Amino acid sequence: MSMITGIQGHLLEVTVVGCNKLKDTEWISRQDPYVCLEYASNKFRTRTCTDGGKNPTFQEKFTFTLIEGLRELNLVVWNSNTLTYDDFIGSGKVQLQKVLSEGYDDSGWPLQTKTGRHAGEVRLVLHYPNAKKPAASYAPSAPPYVAQGAHQVPMYSTPPQASVAPYYTPPAATYPAPSPYTSYPPNSAAYPQSSYPPPQPVAYPSPYPPPSAYPPPSYPPPPQASPYYPPGAYPGIYPPPPY
Repeated sequence: MSMITGIQGHLLEVTVVGCNKLKDTEWISRQDPYVCLEYASNKFRTRTCTDGGKNPTFQEKFTFTLIEGLRELNLVVWNSNTLTYDDFIGSGKVQLQKVLSEGYDDSGWPLQTKTGRHAGEVRLVLHYPNAKKPAASYAPSAPPYVAQGAHQVPMYSTPPQASVAPYYTPPAATYPAPSPYTSYPPNSAAYPQSSYPPPQPVAYPSPYPPPSAYPPPSYPPPPQASPYYPPGAYPGIYPPPPY
């Protein structure tokens, strides 16, 4: 944790808001608490919260002059009595590191009895106006304008380009390239002449059906006796004459 320096003579504002769950020192009536603050030789005391009981409220502000190297504030809570001495309720220590670095601290600080037992807590609001705030971040500004024609130097150095070896070029072929087209007709001198006679043209057959020397039969054909049924009892006359 970084140490805050340069606080000598600066002012620290401390507001005592109230107490929570204090140890009760009264048996019959309600207790009347008050809070004492101490920083070096500076001592302050709040008013007495009559019948405040375990949860008194104060809302009182005090101002301390800071001392270089002293970053701790002591507090003590008492119960006010009329006829006897005041009753000790509890005490605690307030660390100032957070308020000195951030400028603000709103926390509850625990109290302990003389035997180290829990005796409640005190809520304080600390304010330190001279805390160093973190510098605000701004967007990067645009590069300066350069007039046309002026020599411009690149803002970022670019790495040299790697030399690339030239591609290997194979030597030209010594064979002539084949022609994309074949010669037609082929050279007949390269083939031997056949010893067989050339084929004769084939005569086409006569048309079908062949012409007939007889005239075509008439349609429909004349009625003829059917070979599948026997002739009637009296051929040629129908119906038969009566006897």
